[in-house]
Amino acid sequence: MDLSLSPADLKFQQEVRDWIAENFDAGLRARMALTKNGYVDKPSQVAWQKKLAAKGWIAPNWPREHGGPGLTATQRHILHAELSGAGTPNVAPFGVSMVAPVIMAFGNEAQKKEHLPKILSSDVWWCQGYSEPGAGSDLAGLQMSAVREGDEYVLNGSKIWTTLAQWADMIFCLVRTSKEGKPQEGISFIVFPMNLPGITVRALPTLDGPAEGQHEINQVFFENVRVKIRDALIGEENKGWTYAKYLLEFERGNAYASGLRNMLRKTRKIAAREMDGDEPVIRNPDFARKLAQLEMRIEAIDATEQRVLSALSAGQNVGPESSMLKYQGSDCQQEITELTLEAAGFYAHPFVQDTIALAEPGANTKSPTPDHLLTAAPSYFNYRKTSIYAGSNEIQRNIIAKMVLGL
Repeated sequence: MDLSLSPADLKFQQEVRDWIAENFDAGLRARMALTKNGYVDKPSQVAWQKKLAAKGWIAPNWPREHGGPGLTATQRHILHAELSGAGTPNVAPFGVSMVAPVIMAFGNEAQKKEHLPKILSSDVWWCQGYSEPGAGSDLAGLQMSAVREGDEYVLNGSKIWTTLAQWADMIFCLVRTSKEGKPQEGISFIVFPMNLPGITVRALPTLDGPAEGQHEINQVFFENVRVKIRDALIGEENKGWTYAKYLLEFERGNAYASGLRNMLRKTRKIAAREMDGDEPVIRNPDFARKLAQLEMRIEAIDATEQRVLSALSAGQNVGPESSMLKYQGSDCQQEITELTLEAAGFYAHPFVQDTIALAEPGANTKSPTPDHLLTAAPSYFNYRKTSIYAGSNEIQRNIIAKMVLGL
């Protein structure tokens, strides 16, 4: 495994850094300093993504034939590492990284022509309809029905934990089109607009206490929603489980190390600033031990990502390693927020819900918590979800036991 960068890759790395310095402006940096989940409000989010799209970097994994930049695996890794390390907004993954690869691989030409350009330009916002109240990690147990009536499906049921569905123009869904055979054999993959009659989006409360309109997850209800089969169905009917597994490789195969380093760097600054008696928190031996342990785990994650990068460069696909990265990366995210909360101490007690609003010009509410600690508690509570979404970490360990260890 060659970890050194070629002169061309070093040149590309500098190009990315220069572009970030020019485009990641002070206003957006201020908003990101107050985010608790890596995203900002939709207008700011879309504006940032359109900047990336104009540069050709919003979809680094896309092939050239669909508008991708044609980057090498190493260049894609460099781009992600530099954006994440700089603390820029996360690109919303539902369109670019999740449904788009499925449409490319299994959709027909009309579907590719209809959806891919709008995803690439961020003109259409997507959400994901997988989990249900009775089918989360046991996804094959989903019950949302799609019954054929002529050339339409009639949809009934609900989806839950639907991230940012209140902003979405489109949704991709797993639905039950057959009850014959194994549960996995009766699932289909469909896409359709969110403004159809019979669709209701209801916000779900979360521990981070979002202000009205700032919530992250929802439950979506479907009551006799009608969709044209020729437009909605991706690939073959009852083959959705295969497409879902294909998608999950992209959902779980994220690179974590650069973002984790950025998170830990902020925690280290807070610990150096806050006091524990007469000494900064960072000098507390127990705190320093936890910090060092996290640094070592991040280095191990980085080494795993480098192995995956080496495999991708050799033309191989991401396999069960995506599960390894998902559960280790999300564990570290949670531990870093716990350590930040510990460093914040008593300043984490006056829990501030709407941290973004406090930074708006003309805001007339003063937080009792210093600005650099505003997100300590909200981030801690928000990141409780990371070990559950995209397949719980318990499920990831089962995958690793089976696919890697052969148990």
